Amino acid sequence: MKLFVGLGNPGPKYAGNRHNIGFMALDRIAEDHGFAPWRGKFQGAMAEGRLGRGKVLLLKPETFMNLSGQSVGEAMRFYKLTPADVIVFHDELDLAPGKVRLKQGGGHAGHNGLRSIHQHIGAEYARVRLGIGHPGHKDAVSGYVLRDFAKAEQVWLDDLMRGISDGAPYLADGDGAKFSNAIGLRMNPPREKPAKKAETRPPEPEAAPEDTRSPLQKLMDKFS
Repeated sequence: MKLFVGLGNPGPKYAGNRHNIGFMALDRIAEDHGFAPWRGKFQGAMAEGRLGRGKVLLLKPETFMNLSGQSVGEAMRFYKLTPADVIVFHDELDLAPGKVRLKQGGGHAGHNGLRSIHQHIGAEYARVRLGIGHPGHKDAVSGYVLRDFAKAEQVWLDDLMRGISDGAPYLADGDGAKFSNAIGLRMNPPREKPAKKAETRPPEPEAAPEDTRSPLQKLMDKFS
C-alpha cells in the first residue's frame, strides 16, 4: 500500500494558489482513476482506490501547510506504513514552471510543509517536486506562492496534471522512469512527421496511331 500526500492549504480561498499544486495533483488522480469519495480523516481529506498493482491512499492534510506532518504521521501510523511507502507531491520554487523531479529522502529546503513532515516521520520519504518557478527575490516568495496561477499558466498546468494522472499507476508501482515519461508525453508531445508527397511521374507519351495504309498508298502519299 502507498500513501500519496498532496500539500496545500484548505478552503476555497487557497484552492488556486501555486502552493496548492499538490492538492491539485491528487484531485486529478482521484477523478481520473475512480477513487472513492473524499472523506474527513487524520486531520485531512482522504480517498481510497487502486493504482497499478496495489491499493493507494490519497491524503490532503487540512491542518494548513506548516502543520502537514501531523496528518501524515497519523495516517502512516494507523496503516502501519513506513516512510518508504509515502510519496509527497509539493510545489518547488527551484524548478521552472511545469518541470517535475522525483527525489528520495533529503532535506526540506525551507519548505514549511516538508519541514513539518520531517518532524513527524523523518526524511526518508519520496517527493514529487512540481516546479512553479521563483519570483526572483526571497522577500517575494510568500506572496508568490499564495497567489493563484495566472491565466497564461493554465495550459501547461492542465497538461502537467494530465501527465501526473497518466503516470500515477507507474509511480505507485515504483517505476519512476515511466512516471516521468508519461508527464513528458503530455508536456512535450511528439510531433507528427509530415506526410510524404506522392511521387508524380511525367505522363507517358501517347502511342502513335497504327498506320493502316497499304504499301502502294504510302508510296503515293510520299510523292503527293
